[in-house]
Amino acid sequence: MPLIAVNSPHTVRATIDRVLGALESRDIHVFARIDHAAGARAVGLELADEEVVIFGDPRAGTPLMQSDPAIGYELPLRLLAWDAGGQTRIGYRPPTELASDYEVTDRIAVLERMNQLLAQIVAESVDGR
Repeated sequence: MPLIAVNSPHTVRATIDRVLGALESRDIHVFARIDHAAGARAVGLELADEEVVIFGDPRAGTPLMQSDPAIGYELPLRLLAWDAGGQTRIGYRPPTELASDYEVTDRIAVLERMNQLLAQIVAESVDGR
């Protein structure tokens, strides 16, 4: 499934830094920040800047996993920022799309709140200020 992605006026690193600030301001736990380009360079390969942040809140994810434990494969949430030929992009898979893949239709409100959160975090991370 395609990502929802937007352009960022910031570098990949600065965009992810802004994501982390937005998550911190909401007291959302960050599990990992993964620098794919650094990993590639470490083994002698080239890759344009690309970073992913993995984050979440058990109060949101647990009810989904209670409905269908297999959705744990998709959680926690993540955002990806990458350099697309000199333009930074940031994107995510809309959590509401998971409803058709897992037995969580009884939790659609949780997925919708996750969608709203991701959209807000992305908007804050690409704000020109």
